[in-house]
Amino acid sequence: MTQTASAFVLGTAMWGWTINPTDCHRILDTYYERGGRWIDGATNYPINKKGSDFRKAEQILLDWINSRGVDDLKIIMKVGSVNNLGGPENNLSPSFLLLCAQEYQHLFGQQLASLMIHWDNRTNLEEIQASLDTLIVVEGVSLGLSGVRHPDIYAEALENRKVKEVWLQLKHNVIYSDYNRYAPLHDNARCIAYGINAGGLKLDAKAYSKQASLLARGGNHEQHKELVEGLIGLIDRFSAANNRPALKKMNHIGLLYALLHPGIEKVLLGVSKVEQLEDSLAWEQVLNQYDYSDWFAALGKIIVKHGKK
Repeated sequence: MTQTASAFVLGTAMWGWTINPTDCHRILDTYYERGGRWIDGATNYPINKKGSDFRKAEQILLDWINSRGVDDLKIIMKVGSVNNLGGPENNLSPSFLLLCAQEYQHLFGQQLASLMIHWDNRTNLEEIQASLDTLIVVEGVSLGLSGVRHPDIYAEALENRKVKEVWLQLKHNVIYSDYNRYAPLHDNARCIAYGINAGGLKLDAKAYSKQASLLARGGNHEQHKELVEGLIGLIDRFSAANNRPALKKMNHIGLLYALLHPGIEKVLLGVSKVEQLEDSLAWEQVLNQYDYSDWFAALGKIIVKHGKK
């Protein structure tokens, strides 16, 4: 049987925050050895509100690239943020975006696959078109969007500039999905789902550690108690099926919900350990090999009942 190419993009949002550089390099080694090439970054990673760590995640990636002599990655960089303090401050002016494009072309060369406009709340069509004009002409680099508040205005801007295809990052998990909100862009978008594990939501409340990403971001797992109970019920309901591996973890459910979605092309993985990466890669192959459409349909009903739309 021919192995299906992985849909995973390796995320870097927690690099240099809850994941130290040594572990980041170990994750990169495993991902690369298993054929992974897509890496997602942003100027403001990690968003740990520590100014001295601004752009630290990309530096960890650069150190790994230089130490391994790698030259065939496909790197996505989200640009516009001017700090990593977690606030709304950004700069999407043509001059700043051009500076970012030049900087990342210098750092990553031919490995820079996409530049994404990151967090845009603007409503002015002309301003948005000016930002797009700056990135559209960057040779060999695809246009991308992430965190766009007004997708309808962007859809108009893309049509005016005759842009037929754009990478679009959107949050998609069992608690919340932005997929429908981005409906105006569906005809243009190649969607990349992020946040598939719902910010670190776990099936077992006792499994949260002090470094858990949900807690690091200030989340509260108790508010999703009924949803978690519904997910556990699905696991019990389908566990008797002996013709395919049983889903047992929140990660498995998150992968199913994203990888089986017909409108999603890639999935961003924010793993913190090599073991988590290996488990995700294994489950991607399971989901490619077996039919879980019934699981996906049942999951959708649970989300409609308990999840945030």
